[in-house]
This record gives sequence, structure tokens and C-alpha cells, in this order.
Amino acid sequence: MLLEALSSAILGLVLSWAVTARLPHRLPARSLVFATGVAGALFGAFVTHTALDPGNLFLILIGAAAVSAASLSLLLRPSGRRLGRRATA
Repeated sequence: MLLEALSSAILGLVLSWAVTARLPHRLPARSLVFATGVAGALFGAFVTHTALDPGNLFLILIGAAAVSAASLSLLLRPSGRRLGRRATA
């Protein structure tokens, strides 16, 4: 269980780093992004561990990555462009 938690926390950090490297202008403070990624990954690992076989680390990490990515997507702000509006002249 300790290996699952540690692996999930590292996975959450990696996903958070990838999001901050790719979309820094659409995210809040980096500390919030990293905390959300790690917390989402730990929660996803807990839910997957509870719902599925606790011995399968690969499935638990997939669940952790899915919940972490979903929680990180909630932090994204809309881009500055407006879609669907054109200037008529």
C-alpha cells in the first residue's frame, strides 16, 4: 500500500508538471496545481484500490492518473479568444 501511495503521488507530480509546462497561462498558482495533482492522484489510487483488486499496481496507477487528470482539468481557465463572434463591417 505504501508503494501505491508513493507511486501515485509521484504520478500526480509528473502530471502537474506536464500541465504547468504546457499551459502555464491558463492555470492558477503553481503550488495549487501541484497540490491538486497529488491530491487527485492519491484519491484516485484510494478509490481504485477500494473498488478493484488491491494487488494490481498497474490498474491502481491508471485510476490515479485518471482522477488526477480530471481534477487538474477543473483548474483550467478559458483561453483569451472568443469563439463564434466575428466583426461585421
